[in-house]
Amino acid sequence: MEWYLENVYEIKAQAPYTFYVPSKEVIGRLKRGDIVKLIFSAPEGKDGFAGERMWVEITERTGDDFKGVLANEPFIVESLEVGDEITFAVEHVCDTEYEDPDAEDLDAYFDTKILVSNDVLEREEFNFMLRDHADEPEDSGWTVMSGFEDDEALNNPEEYQYISIGKVLNIDASILAFIQDEPLCAYERNEEGAFIKIEDYDWDAYLNE
Repeated sequence: MEWYLENVYEIKAQAPYTFYVPSKEVIGRLKRGDIVKLIFSAPEGKDGFAGERMWVEITERTGDDFKGVLANEPFIVESLEVGDEITFAVEHVCDTEYEDPDAEDLDAYFDTKILVSNDVLEREEFNFMLRDHADEPEDSGWTVMSGFEDDEALNNPEEYQYISIGKVLNIDASILAFIQDEPLCAYERNEEGAFIKIEDYDWDAYLNE
């Protein structure tokens, strides 16, 4: 089965708040004998899967280029076996065994939840946000909507789901400017595409729904 290694920096560029890549500091420490994780993609796939992450033990390093041997049994890429030599580079390393502060920062985006309408996920667009008091520690209290939902969708709990806040940031990271605002607060996107605070939002109506 044909396979290739994914460029993790390209994936990171598409999902900066949900996809981890090792920091430059960690990459700089890698040496012979260390184990790193690579993403092996196989276009033909198996059982509906098109790739898998596997550990490789480094046997040689020359600058940003590496050689290593496969350290675990493949499930998808059947043409590979444990011990096979793998040639790879820095841009293929998606994980290591070293502790990394960058990973801890990313954990917060995974662990913090935000309520979004299904329409936001379908459109990959949102234009309205409000923050209520949260009942659970992992709940940010934020609700995000596209602004195109009809009345039926707005009032149907099945049209909403909790996801990691990092997935919303992948769509538009400009909300980091006010994501720590205390509840109660609401924002909408203006004609220029920027979010502005709604100073006269009708909270009485919202809280009495």
